[in-house]
Amino acid sequence: MKLNEDFVIHRISGETMLIPTASAPFHGIGEGDETVGVILDCLKKDTTEAAIVDALAAKFIGDRDEMAQDVHAVIEKLRAIGAIDD
Repeated sequence: MKLNEDFVIHRISGETMLIPTASAPFHGIGEGDETVGVILDCLKKDTTEAAIVDALAAKFIGDRDEMAQDVHAVIEKLRAIGAIDD
């Protein structure tokens, strides 16, 4: 899976934003923290949820199971707006 090319990642003042282009199926702005930024960065290329969890675990200290749950939740939200190409 990877990020749909109709979405652009933008960072400003510590926030990560997901901005759709005119041809995206979603019209609005997605907003997230540094964790979401890492997830989106991983999605720039074809990846898996497990690989994203590995990237988070390498960057942050925390419970790996909670990270996996968070990654899954973010991926499902991105799928719901059409931002993920499987």
